[in-house]
Amino acid sequence: MTIRVFLQRAGKSSIRRIAVLLVCVLALSGCDRGTPLTLVKAVAASVPALDPFFDENSGLGKDAQVASRSVRGSLQQGDTPGLYGGSKQPTVCDVDQLEQFLTDPRNDQKAQAWARALKISTDRIPDYLERLTPVLLRHDTLVKNHDYKKGKAVPYDSLLQAGIAILIDVQGRPAVKCSCGNPLRPFAGDTNRISVKFEDGNQEWKGYDRSSVVAVRPAPRPLEKIVLVDVEDTDRGISRPVGTSGAKDAMFDTREKRAVPNLAGETFGQARRSLTDKGLAAGYDSEGLPPDDARVTATDPPAGTELGFGQYVMLSVAGDSGPSDGSTTTPPPTTTAPPQSPPSEPSTPGPGAGSGSGSGSPPPPSGPAGSAPPPSSGSPSPPPSSSSPATSSPPVVTTAPPQTTSAPPPPPATTSVPATSTAPVTSEPPTSEPAAEEPTESATV
Repeated sequence: MTIRVFLQRAGKSSIRRIAVLLVCVLALSGCDRGTPLTLVKAVAASVPALDPFFDENSGLGKDAQVASRSVRGSLQQGDTPGLYGGSKQPTVCDVDQLEQFLTDPRNDQKAQAWARALKISTDRIPDYLERLTPVLLRHDTLVKNHDYKKGKAVPYDSLLQAGIAILIDVQGRPAVKCSCGNPLRPFAGDTNRISVKFEDGNQEWKGYDRSSVVAVRPAPRPLEKIVLVDVEDTDRGISRPVGTSGAKDAMFDTREKRAVPNLAGETFGQARRSLTDKGLAAGYDSEGLPPDDARVTATDPPAGTELGFGQYVMLSVAGDSGPSDGSTTTPPPTTTAPPQSPPSEPSTPGPGAGSGSGSGSPPPPSGPAGSAPPPSSGSPSPPPSSSSPATSSPPVVTTAPPQTTSAPPPPPATTSVPATSTAPVTSEPPTSEPAAEEPTESATV
């Protein structure tokens, strides 16, 4: 009776609005139900696996107690500064023991299953292991894990707790879980559509936050060194050559400041590389990783701000709503010309790919850039930031040509950076494992 009286008083227009609203709600909920959740098994630090490749009591690896860090963007590349931690303890991962086990003829069946999971042949196992580097997770990390059952490697998606010791490959991807030798592959699902299951002694750990899990994508270039944060003393950084276990580590102070470069107008790929070379991490607010050719419109904090090693710089790209807290940065140059004017001289800016290192600061975490240069837009790049560089960070390589300050009688070229219409990419498909993420055995380090 009450509903009937309400409808009589509301009138036809109100009823139509309510009906439209209900249709929209049902449509949205229906779309959400159409996107399946990926079931993910939680793997807690120091909890033995039920079906390991390697006997966990043999001392192959040892996990640590590490509080998970918050993340600004669930997809991070393997060369992201501060992504991984390290320790001076020699028991984190015994690569030599793993090699001896896998090359022992008595373990040939396990070796074949192990190599097949990593898409390599058994005769390449020694060379593959020599290129792996032991690290400790600083984030709860999504991977495709493998159990050993009935002579085969059985894959399953899992969430590894921060503090677990793993081996990473030359592009920074998780490759082996140290304590049990289980092979790891990249997580191929949607990081925003997961259902984490805690079972078999893997209880929900303190500090777990589903919104702060991370999946690792390969670095765009093979790494020469992995730059870590000491999990026992976060003021100390560790620069570890790829393929070594700590004997050749170099230390640096993570508290030494480095200035945020002026990135407005650069592509997302260029900006990310510039931040990596400075020892800073690239963050983003969108659900999916922005495309490399998306133009950066703002950063948070702004250019010139000094940060410690591994701190996040949020990048807003064309089509985004900007930094979540409303902060803005130095925008691209605002000098404009009539739209009909052709550019007075072309420019071919390239990404900042190299940097030197001081005695107290970390060297660049990777070798020379091997990625393709950004697409030429016919417009000069924005001028470099005028802020003073941090004393501990490698110098920034300025690749943009000098900006024209005076123009001939024809109107000067526009220096505004055209906004790309490319929208941020959505999450990756949850079911297939991309072939492009095979271990890069041919890469030279």
